[in-house]
Amino acid sequence: MPGEGTNIFTRMTQLAQKEGAINLSQGFPDFEPPRRLLELTYFYMKEGYNQYAPMMGVLPLRERIAKWVGERYHFACDAEEEVTITSGATEALYAALTALVEAGDEVLLFAPAYDSYEPVVRLNGGVPRYVFLEPPDFAIPWTEVEKAVSRKTKLLVLNTPHNPTGGIWSEEDMEHLTHLLRKHPHLFVLSDEVYEHIVFDGALHQSVLAYPEIRKKAIAVFSFGKTFHITGWKVGYAIAPPSLTHKLRLAHQYLTFSTSTPFQYALADMLEDKDFLSSLPSFFQKKRDFFQKGLLSTRFQPLPCKGTYFLLASYHNISKEKDEEFAIRLTCEHKVAAIPLSVFYPDKRDYHLLRFCFAKKENTLKKALEKLEAV
Repeated sequence: MPGEGTNIFTRMTQLAQKEGAINLSQGFPDFEPPRRLLELTYFYMKEGYNQYAPMMGVLPLRERIAKWVGERYHFACDAEEEVTITSGATEALYAALTALVEAGDEVLLFAPAYDSYEPVVRLNGGVPRYVFLEPPDFAIPWTEVEKAVSRKTKLLVLNTPHNPTGGIWSEEDMEHLTHLLRKHPHLFVLSDEVYEHIVFDGALHQSVLAYPEIRKKAIAVFSFGKTFHITGWKVGYAIAPPSLTHKLRLAHQYLTFSTSTPFQYALADMLEDKDFLSSLPSFFQKKRDFFQKGLLSTRFQPLPCKGTYFLLASYHNISKEKDEEFAIRLTCEHKVAAIPLSVFYPDKRDYHLLRFCFAKKENTLKKALEKLEAV
């Protein structure tokens, strides 16, 4: 197995629990999901929807997803042939990489990168290749991307809105990607879009599904956990053209086969609540603004955050320690846990930046800021 054992998210969460620290490291909310979603789940449990769901997901949920993304990204999505329900976005990513990557295939990743991509590439015999994004804006260096793609490159993995930087892909980035696919017809795309609803300042989420030339070569992955504040339910989904969906389902059926049945029926009903979905950007922007403004009263320096519920902050005015060492000391001495950015780079390059999760109650953020003011 590739990797070094327990990942940084688990280690920092365990350390936060041990030290009684406020956990702004792992990305999960400390507030409740919509009450109606809980009531719907209980309703379907009582009605007997407690046995295996179909491998590809229950039809009502796939139909609602197809309708939703079709309206949002302006294409006719086929619920039968293009939508697959998975046990979280992580499983969808694993199934997609397993479906597409064969021994010797090169996979292009953008670093800093979410930590589940590279191990799965290696497990399938693939070869990770990296293009590095640099602070403060972490823009996509398209000249470097062009140089990195070769005849061996099978897949490009993108993540927008981007964890851990809070960046988003622009329309211009999507145009560059379209050009790249024209130039390299053997290339496929895996698009991690789990924070699609968490985009700020009036910006639009740029999904691969909205671009026909990209869509026919892409698998797009989404998460109900991020949308409905239910990360512990582990329900996600993947959308891809029929040929890629067929390959993805071949992997999916031997991973989890199916996903919790009552959860799926409840989520199908919740997708009718368009007001809730449309309120998510402003809901999380208030939290971003509150935390970002609060950091200005500390010695930490926040970087721009255009999406997700993560914000990077520099501590270069505080310490010259390596970021992992500083994150551990911050947890133990000041009782606030964060994630060091270096763990998202394959070479562990250190920019003295920490990632904070602001998907928390205002009171939680307020207490954390009071502790950070003392650093």
